[in-house]
Parts: sequence; C-alpha cells; structure tokens
Amino acid sequence: MDIYGQALLDQYRGKLKSKLWLYNSYGHPEDMPVDIFFRPEADMPEMEIIAMDMCRGKTLDIGAGVGSHALILQSKGIDVTALEISSKACEIMKHRGVKKVINTDILQYDSEKYDTILLLMNGIGLCKDIPGLRYFLDYIKDLLMPGGQLIFDSSDIAYLYKPDEFISSNYYGEISYQYEYQKVKGNWFKWLYVDFETLNAIAEKGGWECEMIYEDDMDQYLVRLILKSDK
Repeated sequence: MDIYGQALLDQYRGKLKSKLWLYNSYGHPEDMPVDIFFRPEADMPEMEIIAMDMCRGKTLDIGAGVGSHALILQSKGIDVTALEISSKACEIMKHRGVKKVINTDILQYDSEKYDTILLLMNGIGLCKDIPGLRYFLDYIKDLLMPGGQLIFDSSDIAYLYKPDEFISSNYYGEISYQYEYQKVKGNWFKWLYVDFETLNAIAEKGGWECEMIYEDDMDQYLVRLILKSDK
C-alpha cells in the first residue's frame, strides 16, 4: 500500500485526514509535515536552490515526489524528466503541470541518457545501504551523457547516537522507516544517510570525482559527482 502517496494525494486535494507518522529504527515516531513536499521555491533551503541552479542540459529528477523541483527547473527552461516510484505522486505531478513524468524504480530504468541527474531531499537514501550505494553509483553511469553530472545531498547522522550505540555490523547511516497514515501502517523500508568521507571514498574507488558543493551547520551537504574519464 502506498501510504506516502495517499497522504500526498489527500494533501493536494485539501483533504488530509490525519498526520503522516514516520516510525524509525533509532527513536520515537516523528510527525512528517506533508506540506513540505509542496514548497514553492521561496520556501526551499539554500542547498536545494544551489542544486537546481547547477542543473544543465537534459535533466533527470529522481524521487521527484510531487514535482516541486521539476516544476521550478521546467520554468527555467530545463528539459527535465521527473521519475518517481509512487503512482499517486506521479498523478499529482501531472495535475500540477510537470510535462515529463515516469512512474518506475530508477534501478529498472535505462531508456535514456542525461546531462544532469538530480536527487534532492536525501534522495540518495533510496540506495538503502552501503552496498546499495556502490551498486547505484555503478548503475547510474549508463544513464549519463559524456561529461554528465550527478548531484545530490545527504547528511552525517552520527549525532543521533551515543558512542556505545553504534552497531558494528551495520553502517550507522543505514536507517529503517515505516509510514503510518489514518492508522494504517506501510511496510518497513531501508534508507541511507552517508557521511561525506565515506561517500568520497566509495565514489573515488568507483571512478568518480566527488566535489563538495555546500555544507550547512546541521551536517547536511550537497555534492556533485563526475566520472573521472569524462573530465
């Protein structure tokens, strides 16, 4: 069941029926403000604005949600395709005016090549874990034009833990989540937050040049990856 998508659809229709709760593997459930996915450009953080300003050429927005970033890029003349796994979110994007919408899992998509691939709001989390990140960075190479760029943000969440709480068998940024909406719970899913040092090491080994573009005081950062052979 698409719990996340249903909450988005109800928000879009002005009929949100309850809070969207996000359970996690590290603490108490959190109230997820659904309207954050519908923010206009004026309400977006500086990091997201910088990322969108860096987009060039044919662009793929992965995990596009309800299309807030895609609509901004579209308005600036960028040829953007919005890719999203939630069918309900895709329905909303089409109603909002996103011209190119693809409803699929990025790891099942290989139809076109792009100059820019964008993942915002920690979209890289879809990799689930460190092995998944390695696989994704290898897979995504085939979707990039020569000289293309991969732009995304993530954060170091070490602050969530005390030193004795780290689990030796897992990277500490591998989190499990579960949505609940109208007292209905979805399946647990894994999500990745990766610190820059770990990301940089993985990217370098995978043949990427990793450039830190922006970092805030909340341990969130924005990076651009370019294949070394394309430079």
